[in-house]
Amino acid sequence: MFRTLLKSKIHRVKTTQCELHYEGSCAIDEDLLDAANIAENEQIHIWNIDNGERFVTYAIKGQRGSGMISVNGSAARRAAVGDLLIIAAFAQVHESDVAEHQPQLVFVDEHNRQTELRHKVPTQTL
Repeated sequence: MFRTLLKSKIHRVKTTQCELHYEGSCAIDEDLLDAANIAENEQIHIWNIDNGERFVTYAIKGQRGSGMISVNGSAARRAAVGDLLIIAAFAQVHESDVAEHQPQLVFVDEHNRQTELRHKVPTQTL
């Protein structure tokens, strides 16, 4: 049996561009793609913290070191420049590997530069 688990997350990135008439997808600074282990053309989920929108698209490379997060195509109607987003990708993990699975959790500053890399979401407490 396989389970679908969180593979990658880029937490609280700021939208830098919205290009309605671009071909589609989401352009992500290549440094962040590498840190999160997200491949070009990989399916990603985007959750907009500011307006609650949740949608699925795919990742394309944005200029390395630029901090770029460009929401493109029809998805551009679901985000505005300055909106905070969570970008996630998932993987099918065999049941025997679930206990050892560690996601790449990338945290950024206000300029979308990586500040931290973790492999576990802390247990939520009261």
